[in-house]
Amino acid sequence: MSLVVFSGTVDKLMPVAILTSGAVAMGMEVEIFLTFWGLDAFRKGRPETLTRMSRDYEDLAPAMAALMREKEVPSWYTTLRAAKEIGPVTIHACAMTMDLQGLTKDDLDDIVDDVVGAAEFVDRAREGKITLFI
Repeated sequence: MSLVVFSGTVDKLMPVAILTSGAVAMGMEVEIFLTFWGLDAFRKGRPETLTRMSRDYEDLAPAMAALMREKEVPSWYTTLRAAKEIGPVTIHACAMTMDLQGLTKDDLDDIVDDVVGAAEFVDRAREGKITLFI
């Protein structure tokens, strides 16, 4: 499964983590491509503190956060880390986005495996059975 992660809000990153976890639990390999705001969520120190929701859900964010705490739902970041321990998950940073934002691999959380160009990711994605844009 290939995921293009364009969004960097919790309401989008949670499905990325859940889908990744489900896929690796089913024996699938997952390739994640972080670009623009999706990449921004993976800067060092940001995944553990990110709470921003998209404007579609900003009114519901406090109630949803409280419900998730009450139900002891792990964060998107914790879920994604756990998925990497279960099976093959590779997280790629977009080279062009890195260049635009003046970032190096050292600026990113250690969950990110490498930096690749769009063509390299597309080449990998074409081998997959599922490709999603989130």
